[in-house]
Amino acid sequence: MKHFFFNTFFILLSAWVTAQNATINVLDEENRPIPSAHIKIIETNKFIISDNKGEAVIPFTNQNQLTVEVSFIGYITQQKVLTPNQQVKIILEEDVVSLNSFVITGQYAENNPEKAVQKITIIDKEKIDKMGAVNLTDVLQNETNIRLTQDGILGSSMSLQGMSGENVKIMIDGIAVIGKLDGSIDLSQLNLNDVERIEIVEGPMSVNYGTDALAGVVNIITKTPNKQGLKFSLNSYYENVGKYNLDGTVSQAFGNHAVSVSLGRNYFDGWKATDPLFKENKPIADSTRFKTWKPKEQYFGKFKYQYQQKNTSVIYTLSAFDEKITNRGMPRLPYYETAFDDYYNTQRIDNSVQFKTKLNKQKQINFLAAYNYFERVKNTFFKDLTTLNEVLTINPSDQDTSGFDLITIRTFFANANDGIKVNYQVGIDLNRETAEGVRIESNTKQIGDYAAFASLEYKPFQSTIIRPGIRYAYNTEYEAPILPSINVKQTFKKINIRASYAKGFRAPSLKELYFNFVDVNHNIVGNNNLLAETSNNFNLAINYSRLKKAFLLKVEVASFYNKIDDLITLAQITGSEYSYVNIGSFSTNGIQFNGNVSYNHFMIGIGVSYIGRENMIASLSGVDKYSYSPEYKINMNYEVKKWKSFIALFYKYNGKLTSFAINGNEEVYQTYINPYQMADLSLGKKFFQNKIAITIGSKNLFDVKNVGAVATGGAHSGGGGTSMIAMGRTYFIKLNLNVNYDKK
Repeated sequence: MKHFFFNTFFILLSAWVTAQNATINVLDEENRPIPSAHIKIIETNKFIISDNKGEAVIPFTNQNQLTVEVSFIGYITQQKVLTPNQQVKIILEEDVVSLNSFVITGQYAENNPEKAVQKITIIDKEKIDKMGAVNLTDVLQNETNIRLTQDGILGSSMSLQGMSGENVKIMIDGIAVIGKLDGSIDLSQLNLNDVERIEIVEGPMSVNYGTDALAGVVNIITKTPNKQGLKFSLNSYYENVGKYNLDGTVSQAFGNHAVSVSLGRNYFDGWKATDPLFKENKPIADSTRFKTWKPKEQYFGKFKYQYQQKNTSVIYTLSAFDEKITNRGMPRLPYYETAFDDYYNTQRIDNSVQFKTKLNKQKQINFLAAYNYFERVKNTFFKDLTTLNEVLTINPSDQDTSGFDLITIRTFFANANDGIKVNYQVGIDLNRETAEGVRIESNTKQIGDYAAFASLEYKPFQSTIIRPGIRYAYNTEYEAPILPSINVKQTFKKINIRASYAKGFRAPSLKELYFNFVDVNHNIVGNNNLLAETSNNFNLAINYSRLKKAFLLKVEVASFYNKIDDLITLAQITGSEYSYVNIGSFSTNGIQFNGNVSYNHFMIGIGVSYIGRENMIASLSGVDKYSYSPEYKINMNYEVKKWKSFIALFYKYNGKLTSFAINGNEEVYQTYINPYQMADLSLGKKFFQNKIAITIGSKNLFDVKNVGAVATGGAHSGGGGTSMIAMGRTYFIKLNLNVNYDKK
C-alpha cells in the first residue's frame, strides 16, 4: 500500500511539473517548420533550440509567465509572452531588409558581419540566383575592386585591390583551392550549384591563412545537408550561346546524421563572333570549327556527411571535378583536310574532414584535415578532317602533364564571448604540397610550410575592439617571414570605423622554384633561390547603417594602400634564357564608396572605386608613378511578394586600364585596355508553394565582345590588339525544382 501511494504521488507530481511547460511550434509563412530556431528566455537569459519539427519546450518553475524571443537567420525576430501549459504557433516572417546573417572567414566563431573587425563583403544565395550565375566568374564580375581577365585556354582570373590573382587566396569552406595556371585559379571551374554564400575579405589575411593572401581571400561557403527530412532539388540552365547545364542534389536527415549527394554537368559548345544568335549544329570539319571561346565540358559531384549533436559537429566532404577543353585548329593549306587539335583535361579531387566542438558557451575547438589533388593534361593531335582519325604529335613540347596535391591540417582553439573584455585564438596550420611533371626538376618536388598563429581580441570599452595577431612559419624551401597584424574597430552609435595594418606574403610556387622548360622555342629555368614576396597593407573603412521599420540605409567609404617587396616575375637572364627573379617593389592604392538603400521590397545599391597601380618604370621622366582606373556599379532589385516574383538589374562600368613599358630600343610606351560596361537583367517567379522557380534574363546588355588593348608612344606607336571580355549579348533561362518531404 505504501508503494501504491508513493507511485501515485510521483505520477501526479510528474504530471504537475509537465503541466508547467509551454510548447512552441516555430513555422515560416508557408507553415513549414523551422528547425534550429533560437529561443531566448528573457527572464533567465537561457537559450533553447527548436527540434527538426520546429518545436521547443519552455520549462516553468515558479513563474506565472515567461517572455521568449524567437529568432532565425533571414527572419524578423519576434517576442511572445507565455503562460504555463500553453501551446502556441509562432510564424516568422522573412526579413526583406535584414542585415547579412553571419560570417566565418577569419573569425573566432560565427559572427555578425557588423561586429567583425575586418571589412567583409558577402554575396548571398539570393543575389547568386537572381544573377543566373553558374560559376565564380559570373558573380564576381559585378563587384568593385575586382577586375576579371579571360583566356580561351586558361579560363578566367581576377585581380583584387589592383593586385593579380597570384595574391588572392581562393578557398572553399576554408580550404585552399589548388591548381593555379599562369599564377591564377580558373574561376570558371568553381561552380555555384551548392553554394550558400561567398565571403570576400580585402587586405592581407596571411596571419590566418598563410601564403597567397596578400590582396585578400575569397571564401566560398557551401550548403550543409538538409535538416528537415528528405530534400530533392534539380537545376537546369540554358544560354543561347550554346550552354546547357544540369545538376541535382538529394539530401536526407535521420537523427543526428545528415547526408547529401549532388551531381552535375555543364556543357558549352564554343563560340565566336560570327555565330548566329541561337546556336545551330554545324559540322566540325570546316572553316567554322575554330572557336574564340573554346568548347568546354564539365562533370562534377559531391558527397557530404554531417553529424551533429548538441555542441559538436563533424562534416566529411568528398568532391570530384572533370573538365575537357577542346581547341580545334583551323584547317591547313593547301586542301584544308587536316588540322592540329589541342585537348586540355583537368581533374580535381578534394577530401576534407571538419570537426567543431564547444567546450562551453565561449570556448571551442575547430579541426580541419584535407587532401586536394589537381591534374592537368594537355595533348596535341594531328587530325584528318576527312576521316576524323587523329594521332598524337611527336613534338614533346606539344604534350604536358602537371599534377599537384596538397595536404592540410589546420586546428585552432578560440575563446569567443561578446560579453567579456578579452578573447583569443591560437592555432597551427600545416601544409605540404607536391608537384609532379616532366618539366619539374627531378620530375617531382615537395614543399612544406608549418606554421603557428595567434591573435588576441581586447575590448577596453564595449564600443572598441583591438585585435593584434602574429604568425610564425617554418618552410622547407625558403625563409618564411614573421607576420604581424593589428585590427581596430570603433563604434559610435550607428557608425563603425575599421582600421588595420597587416603584413602579408606570397610563397614562391613550386613552378617558380623548379619549373624547367627547354626546347627549340623555350628556355625557362626555375630559381630555387627565390625569396618570398612580402607586403605591407593599410586599410581604413567607415560605414553607417540605419534600420527603421521597412527602411534600411547602409553607406561605406573605404581606402587601402598595398606595397609588395621582392616581387617575383619572369625575366631574361642571359641570351635566350629566362628565369623567375625578385625585382624590387610594387604598390597599389585606392578609395571605394558603397551605398545601399532598401525600402519594403525595393533595393538599390551603388558602388564606386578608384584604384591606382604603380608603374614599374616610374623613375623615368614623363611617367606618372600611378595609373588610376575607375569602376562604377549600380544594382537594382524589386520584389513583388504577392506574386512571388522579382526583377533585377546588375550594372558595372570598368574604366580604362593604363600601364607603361620599355621596348627593345629603350623607348617608353604606354599600353591601355579600353573601358567597357556590363549589364545583366533578370526576371524570376516561384510557383507551387515555392517548389518551382523560373528565372529568365539577358546578360551583357551592351553586347561587349572584345575591347581594344592599345600600345602608344615611341617610334612604333599605335600597335595593339584586343582583349577577350564576353560573348556579346546573351539570353538565358534557369529552372529550379525543390521538393521537401518533412518529417511530421
